[in-house]
Amino acid sequence: MRARRFAQVDVFATEPHRGNPVAVVLDADGLDAAGMQRFARWTNLSETTFVLPPTTDAADYRVRIFTPTLELAFAGHPTLGTCHAWLEAIGDRPGDRFVQECGAGLVELRRTPDGLAFAAPPLVRSGPVAEHLVEEIAAALDIARDEIVDAQWADNGPGWVAVLLASAARVLAIQPTSSPSISAWRVPASREPTRRSRFAPSFPRTVCSSRIR
Repeated sequence: MRARRFAQVDVFATEPHRGNPVAVVLDADGLDAAGMQRFARWTNLSETTFVLPPTTDAADYRVRIFTPTLELAFAGHPTLGTCHAWLEAIGDRPGDRFVQECGAGLVELRRTPDGLAFAAPPLVRSGPVAEHLVEEIAAALDIARDEIVDAQWADNGPGWVAVLLASAARVLAIQPTSSPSISAWRVPASREPTRRSRFAPSFPRTVCSSRIR
């Protein structure tokens, strides 16, 4: 069995064990999708990534992203954690711009004074959400259907639906229930085109985001 380098990165934190972890396999060349999925299931983290040689000269590396049950074209905190682990593995390198190849295409990352940031890839799906799915999201969030002011697809890979509620206080009070097909998070209502690796921007928290599996 071949030994492969592996890292676990704590994203969105400035001190250990307070961020969002991602597992990164740094020498994934030769692993097939089934092997990657088995390893992602074993780590049991929200995402596990596998670093591969790029297929284009425009990218520095290629990554495949897996949850314990399926592969994603793109996801935010795995993108930041993978780039951090890749830079550490190669002994860092000069420059402030890096390009990741993934299922969603090429994603540009850059160093900032606050850590790594990336330009989000284009949406693969946008527009209104079917009523039956809005009802399922409301049930997963444990709120009444009429509390959802609006719901729109905001999917650039992971399957996100953005849900608008009436107030920040209502969003922060949500206690989601378990659902076999929906994972729910409270997220900042931000229009910034980048995601930063060390802090969450201080925007009004009036939006919930649900990932549809």
